[in-house]
This record gives sequence, C-alpha cells and structure tokens, in this order.
Amino acid sequence: MDRKQGISDMADKEKDDKQPASATETTATESGATGGENSAGSQAGGTAQNNAPQAAILAQYVKDLSFENPKAAQTLQRLSQPGAKPQIEVNINVGGTRVAEEAFEVELKITATSRLGEETAFAVELVYAGLFGARNLPDNILEPFLLVQAPTVLFPFARRIIADTVRDGGFAPLMLEPIDFGALYQQQRLQAQQQQQGQGTSASAEIGTLDLGEPKGTA
Repeated sequence: MDRKQGISDMADKEKDDKQPASATETTATESGATGGENSAGSQAGGTAQNNAPQAAILAQYVKDLSFENPKAAQTLQRLSQPGAKPQIEVNINVGGTRVAEEAFEVELKITATSRLGEETAFAVELVYAGLFGARNLPDNILEPFLLVQAPTVLFPFARRIIADTVRDGGFAPLMLEPIDFGALYQQQRLQAQQQQQGQGTSASAEIGTLDLGEPKGTA
C-alpha cells in the first residue's frame, strides 16, 4: 500500500510540474505575437505620417523697398488745396522659386504710384518674400499653394509696410484693399487656356509666375 501510494504521489507531482510550464510557454508565445503586431502597426503609422502632405512658413522678410518723392514740397502744397485728388495705380505680382528640395521662396511684389495730373506725387515699390516648406504636395496642389495661400499669408505684412512707408513720406497712409489671390489665380489660368486655344487677346501682366526646376545654386 505504501509503495503504490508513493508511486501515485510521484505521478501527480510530475503532472503538476508540467502543467504550469505549458501555460507559461503559451502565454509567452501569445505575448510575443502581440508585440510583433504592435511593432508592425507602429511602423505602418510612422510611414503614413511621413508620406502625408505637409506645408509651413519658415521665414518672411523684406527683399527690396524703395520710395520716391520727387517734388515733396510742391506736391504736399497742391494736396492741401480743396479738390485735390491724386490718382493711385497699384500693380501686384507673385512669383515662386524652388530654393531647395522641399523649400520654396515666394515673392510678393507691390508697386503703387500716385499722380496729380501729369506729375508723380510718390512711387513705392516693395518686394516682400516668404520661405515656405512643402513636402509630399502633388503639382496640382503645390502651384495654388505657392500662388494663392502663400501670398495670402504675406499680404497683410506687406500692406502694413506700404502704409507706413507712404505715411513716413509725408502722405496719408496708403491702405491697400484686401486681395483675392484665388480669384486672380483662376483668372490667370483662364487667360492661359484661352491663349492656347487662340481665343484670347493680349493678356495683362501676370499675377503668378513659377520656377519649380532645380534648386538655385545646384549644378
């Protein structure tokens, strides 16, 4: 009786020893599989994020500013007379240039000329630029981004500079009206299509020009 009981106890002990080991091994395997799935998911998420379209403004600055006030004394005296009303002409041009693989410089050029009769009261010219970063933007999105969104960001700063410069020249600040760059861009594209089809006449000065070739300074 004692010997059989001892053999039975030993068999039960061996069975108990094997069961936890099997459970531990299964848990470890499941944990490893879950970790692999999480790692693969993280890599896929990182790749999707890197391929997503991205755009940002990196810097903005004055590239050129000039103000001409050829006959200040005479002009200011004439403007002080009743009924004196100068005629102001404003021209705007936008240009974009690739300066690095994922960087573009957008220039907003504003020229304003004020005339009293045949004489020029003042003339101001400003080239205000911004450096924009763009990644994973297709061409059909990149062009309107550079010629519409970018100058829309730059315009309020350029407008303030123009107003301050004219005021410092002794005249009332020149407050430019807001500009719908989107409408101007669509107008330019329509004119280009009409010219290609032979339906258009001579077009006015271009609102937007682009140079998206090799970055400047490269061979």
